[in-house]
Amino acid sequence: MDLDDFRWLLTDDGQRLLAAAEEVAEEDPLRAQTALRRASVGSTPQTPGHVAAAMTQATLRRRAVAKFGDLAPRMYFTPDGLEQATRLPVARHRAARLGAASARTVIDLGCGIGGDLVAFAETGLICAGIDLDPLRVEVAAANLSALGLEGAVQVADATEVSTAPFDVAFADPARRTGRGRTFDVDDWTPPWSFVEGLLRRDSCVKVAPGIPHELVPQGVEAEWVSDHGEVKEAALWSGRLATTARRATVIGSGGLATLTDEDDPGAGVVPVRRFLYEPDGAVIRAGLVTAVAAAVHGGLVDEHIAYVTSDVPAHTPFARGYEILEELPYREKPLRAALRERGVGTLTIKKRGVDVVPDQLRKRLALSGDTEATIVLTRVAGHGTALLVRPF
Repeated sequence: MDLDDFRWLLTDDGQRLLAAAEEVAEEDPLRAQTALRRASVGSTPQTPGHVAAAMTQATLRRRAVAKFGDLAPRMYFTPDGLEQATRLPVARHRAARLGAASARTVIDLGCGIGGDLVAFAETGLICAGIDLDPLRVEVAAANLSALGLEGAVQVADATEVSTAPFDVAFADPARRTGRGRTFDVDDWTPPWSFVEGLLRRDSCVKVAPGIPHELVPQGVEAEWVSDHGEVKEAALWSGRLATTARRATVIGSGGLATLTDEDDPGAGVVPVRRFLYEPDGAVIRAGLVTAVAAAVHGGLVDEHIAYVTSDVPAHTPFARGYEILEELPYREKPLRAALRERGVGTLTIKKRGVDVVPDQLRKRLALSGDTEATIVLTRVAGHGTALLVRPF
């Protein structure tokens, strides 16, 4: 999307064209663009670029509802900016942590389309954002304005800006190169060396969930966050913002819950009991599976597998619970016979620690009964095991 076309979209004529685009956004794209080119929206003739910008925004606003909820219809996006933006519940959690730490000002080093700036400003923080991309800066400023929020945004290089005037520095390094997504921290923009320097002051840095524990500097808190069962990111907190070593935060329909390494007394391997627990991905990434085991008065089914077993039917936001109905044969042929004997036709296959592709196995089993069932394929004390379970 061209910068001038986006700026035109913010004019009165541009807003009328955008409103027209949103009315036809679900139609065939070619037909919709033809209708928009013929539409009369004001005194300024619209160009193909204007039409494309309006259609892009209308499409992205619909897609953005998953991340930004009821704010999405008032916001502006770029395709890559939306993809990289933090989900609003996660950004609001991060902003709330800054508020709880009595931070008053924050600078966003690489603000993108301004998703985190929106959350910071909502919390009442005085915020400023910078980005190398002029279009993203324009979009971020438009988002603050559209939502009636305060904040300053400008084009600048994060590595050349002084963060000293701000209570907290926040950074979300770009993890893509011309070759696509990168898992090498030295390929980030800004690079890992910049992040390490930033973590010597009060700061928060958004990183990929797969960040190795050994890469986290001493004294820095690593927090893994999931939103409705999906691990979305990890964040590194430094200075007075760091309150523990490892944290798992789970955001769900019931609100927010958090678990830290201080809640983890450890747990050993025990025989399979009546109930099985599948820890949330954030818990697994944070290395806090044994904290869940301790909380449900249980243990691990295997020292290398992130399943917990217990005699207690506990409800916890940090794991999904199942009642174990029986153990089935693990080998495919007798497993098929056992499932057919029970009339199973619709099968959910969960697996961990075994070389199984659920969709391929389900196809090979060729079940046709009327009963729905869930099986867990995993290792118990080092041996392949199939468990027939029921969620509770």
